[in-house]
Amino acid sequence: MGCLRVVDLIAVQGDITKLAVDAIVNAANTSLLRGGGVDGAIHRAAGPNLLAACEKLHGCATGEAKATPDFRLPARWVFHAVGPVWHGGGHNEDELLAGCYRRCLAIAREHLARSIAFPAISTGVYRFPPERAARIAIDTVRSNVDSSGLDLVQFVCFNAETLAIYQRLLAAAASPQTSA
Repeated sequence: MGCLRVVDLIAVQGDITKLAVDAIVNAANTSLLRGGGVDGAIHRAAGPNLLAACEKLHGCATGEAKATPDFRLPARWVFHAVGPVWHGGGHNEDELLAGCYRRCLAIAREHLARSIAFPAISTGVYRFPPERAARIAIDTVRSNVDSSGLDLVQFVCFNAETLAIYQRLLAAAASPQTSA
């Protein structure tokens, strides 16, 4: 008889670089070299060895992700996910963003991670609409998490507005649907 796995999906507000999880996800650029926002914060907290490790990866395509060790972070791994720049929604942005989440879940399985923390990928300087991005993140993770080996997925929000979006969407997804 099979055992039902329960994976906790939660939203929190805080600093992703402070979380003691198996993997944190970096909202990276295609060069994987130090940028701003989440990327800059992770590079600053991890130290110069993270940049050296990223240089050896030779970049990453949009919608994909690659892993490095954590260096000075409390996490064990950093998964560098390259989200799309928002161009109005007609340039495959939704699928590219979903690809980031799917690839990170696959990398989590490869690295035997049990916990992961995602930022709101592409919603900063890449201008992806936050509500749309959150819906894609939650739907993609829910659809793919069972095969990942993860027990805990945290969506780490930089501000209260983003946290409210994630909390509302997670609550709606957890509520039983009624039909007329």
